[in-house]
Amino acid sequence: MTVLGFLLQKEFRQIRRDTTILRIMFALPVIQLIIFPLAMDFDVKSVNISIVDQDHSTYSQKLISKIASSGYFKIVGAETSFKKSLTYIENGEADLVMEIPAGFERNLVREGVQKIGISVDAINGTKAGIGGQYLNSIIADFNANIDVNVKSGIVPQQGIIDITFTNWFNPRAEYKYNIVPAILVLLLTMIGGFVTALNIVKEKEVGTIEQINVTPIKKWEFILGKLIPFWIIGMIVFTLGLTISWLVYGIIPAGSFLTLYAFAAVYLVALLGFGLLISTYSGNQVQAMFVAFFFIMIFILMSGFFTSTDGMPGWGKVISNMTPVAHFVKTDRMIILKGSSFSDVKQEFLYLVAFAGVLNGWAIWNYRKTN
Repeated sequence: MTVLGFLLQKEFRQIRRDTTILRIMFALPVIQLIIFPLAMDFDVKSVNISIVDQDHSTYSQKLISKIASSGYFKIVGAETSFKKSLTYIENGEADLVMEIPAGFERNLVREGVQKIGISVDAINGTKAGIGGQYLNSIIADFNANIDVNVKSGIVPQQGIIDITFTNWFNPRAEYKYNIVPAILVLLLTMIGGFVTALNIVKEKEVGTIEQINVTPIKKWEFILGKLIPFWIIGMIVFTLGLTISWLVYGIIPAGSFLTLYAFAAVYLVALLGFGLLISTYSGNQVQAMFVAFFFIMIFILMSGFFTSTDGMPGWGKVISNMTPVAHFVKTDRMIILKGSSFSDVKQEFLYLVAFAGVLNGWAIWNYRKTN
């Protein structure tokens, strides 16, 4: 058996002995993949609203009924003044306040125009923004269906454009289809970044690194021996994640499994190299853990995991492009949801190959081996 073979045998025995870590590496991804998509849902379906109706007309009642029956809003208060209704927001009981002024129906019928006041609690920016958009959409739909008697002498507006749109690759715009492929990337990132970041450091702490250093093993063989076992574990976890996505959420990749696994394989090599690079610089496991956590948080937040990278400033997009996570999140969604072929994502694959080469080459170069 070669030196690399003996090293791999040692690594697999060491992983098998630490049954707690082994269980965590397989159990936590399963739990995360089942819970996260259910909890991380940007589809806001329960927005509390307080309404001030100062008109008490047929039209104002129709508008209130339309809001209540939409399924998105819960009416928590109906006050006679804006000041009283605002206390619902101040006490955290309401997310929005809508004020219908006196003369609402009269102005709509006679003038064809009437303003409505909407106040939004923006402490929770996501809920406020989405809730405000829902309410604007309902009011616009209500306005479009009002049968207003046009005053004599006023020419009806011409050239109205009716817009019809269709969601491709996620027809019902369900957030779980957007987040599940990204969570698959997150699982591989955790294994590749955190676990391997503690690997070489652990050898330093227990004192076995000195014994390894006096052997004739080459630096690249040592790094490869540390990388291969966790690469295999990562690929098993990825397969497990795809299985759970199918069984729990009914998500089956629309693209080629071969392309998907090719990207996962190269991405894992890149992240494992990153973890080993941190391990070569760290003096103990606490240092390695904090450094890995710092970089992985940046990777996740700048990767488009939660929000699109298109809304980032120029410098943010540059940082995003410098992280392997961003490229795999984009590719994973394209292959699983859109069915993109390898030619469609070839450039992203080359990015990951470059990351894998640089990070692993750096880890091999930085590993200090003394004979």
